[in-house]
Amino acid sequence: MIVRISGEGQFDLPDGHVDELNRLDEGLTKAVDSGDEAEFKDALEALLGSVRTAGEELPADWIGPSDLVLPSPDSSIHEVREVLGDEGLIPG
Repeated sequence: MIVRISGEGQFDLPDGHVDELNRLDEGLTKAVDSGDEAEFKDALEALLGSVRTAGEELPADWIGPSDLVLPSPDSSIHEVREVLGDEGLIPG
């Protein structure tokens, strides 16, 4: 699975990591719904950190489609709220 972090790059994640991403996405969705800025920042960083840790960063000149695009680490709670779907950022 190729995951892009906006403004940062693309990562090749093992397919088995999807369950962890879904768990972290649920936490992010709850934080956005609650409007708690600190909780939101922690949840977003946990999700992006998981991608960075579990994935292998692809070269900057690699061109290919992303299976999933996540917001940048400096995204606001409002910006993320606008892109959340019924299933969060990560479709189930």
